Amino acid sequence: MCTTQEDIAYDFEDDSKDKTKTLKPNPNIDGGWAWMIVLSSFLVHILIMGSQMALGILNMEWLEEFSQSRGLTAWVSSLSMGITLIVGPFIGLFINTCGCRKTAITGGILNALGWVLSAYASNVHYLFITFGVTAGVGSGMVYLPAVVMVGQYFQKRRALAQGLSTTGTGFGTFLMTILLKHLCKEFGWRNAMFIQGAVSLNLCVCGALMRPLSSRKDANEKGVKRNSSEDYHAKALFHSAKPIKSNGVLHEEQEKKEGPVNDKVLDNIQAMKCKGKTRRGKHLYALCILKRVSQLTVTIKKGFGTWYSSYFGAASLFTNRVFVAFVFWALFAYSSFVIPFIHLPEIVKQYNLSTQNDVFPLTSIIAIVHIFGKVILGIISDLPCISTWNVFLTANFTLVTCILILPLMHTYISLAMVCALIGFSSGYFSLMPVVTEDLVGIEHLANAYGIILCANGISALLGPPFAGWIYDITQKYDFSFYICGLLYMVGIIFLLIQPCIQKKQSKDKPTESTKV
Repeated sequence: MCTTQEDIAYDFEDDSKDKTKTLKPNPNIDGGWAWMIVLSSFLVHILIMGSQMALGILNMEWLEEFSQSRGLTAWVSSLSMGITLIVGPFIGLFINTCGCRKTAITGGILNALGWVLSAYASNVHYLFITFGVTAGVGSGMVYLPAVVMVGQYFQKRRALAQGLSTTGTGFGTFLMTILLKHLCKEFGWRNAMFIQGAVSLNLCVCGALMRPLSSRKDANEKGVKRNSSEDYHAKALFHSAKPIKSNGVLHEEQEKKEGPVNDKVLDNIQAMKCKGKTRRGKHLYALCILKRVSQLTVTIKKGFGTWYSSYFGAASLFTNRVFVAFVFWALFAYSSFVIPFIHLPEIVKQYNLSTQNDVFPLTSIIAIVHIFGKVILGIISDLPCISTWNVFLTANFTLVTCILILPLMHTYISLAMVCALIGFSSGYFSLMPVVTEDLVGIEHLANAYGIILCANGISALLGPPFAGWIYDITQKYDFSFYICGLLYMVGIIFLLIQPCIQKKQSKDKPTESTKV
């Protein structure tokens, strides 16, 4: 993440006539391989966020299997969701050192391992480690690169690209809810988790599609180096073959005269050559290892320096007050969206609406409308006359209103309408990377968005267990929705006030200088 926006978007070409460098746009920006990155990110959202939003199905199975309290059982899904997002800042360090592709492939393997190991759980605490921590860390290692890569490959249509890629959450929620429900019914929840682990290995394929965005100049230099090295090896082989050929093609007369003496001499020469070659090979191999180690050390130092300066250096992200307000908002925002997904199946049971909900689940309504919300809000935000920030705030106000009125609805139709509004307004998630990039720039996107995800993770980690704990005390979910909604409202107001204060301060500075 050390490249600037200009470095990513453009490369230089040498003109043979003028010998001047002309600026040429990279064809992969807003097109070409960029749409493969969108497809990869879309599939990542289906497999990670979609499966996490469908954990309400497994949550009910765990309640029956282990006979634990709702508050304790809710910690399993909360740990998975929370750790996926909380590890964001640390995943930023991996991206700076290893790149998005390697980070995502490693995360895919770890996520699949977490699902498979969870199939052998003997108690809820076992699931905390295997599903909550292992699968959660793996999900985080894939999720952040998927978002960052879309931000790198798009400039003009960022909001639309992020909207299309994050619609995978809605598709995934709809598909994974049906899939997990069917698998649990046919094979039991343990085999369902084992099968889901096998499906999660497709995250490695998604990671392989995350090709680093490099300029043409770099590609040409690599091609020249590769060709020169190939020519060098070919010449070396040609020259080494000459003496062997000349030694091998001896005249018959000389062979008859010299006989066995020459054979011994040739054997000694060939043995010496073989020893020399093996020594050279060992030295070259040792030099290659030293070169790789030194390159890796430099890369790690550079990546760690960028990561450290973004958080603790003079150019720290926390010197940006609007960004700090954004982080404060994220601490309360995500739980308001996660709580309905985790606890809606239980609420439907309480209101005796299970038959209607089985026909068309409320979580599926949120998921389907969530898809359209992300795309429509992305298209609106890309319009030149409309501010992305204003669209983002309007969607947040709509969502918090729906969270506060949801406990007042006791019929399936009213709940379905509120869930549809929750799904559409929560489409603002596609605007979060765009807003973050506008605040800090493309060069700090990985680290900044990692912090935002970490704040969202804390919210997702504490929200559902808090709602379950409130239910254990009051035997109702109403108060949990009210408390989370009010905290969410405080975050939105803080996010709304801070830019106004910063604008006032920037206006007051020139007036003070003129007075002096």
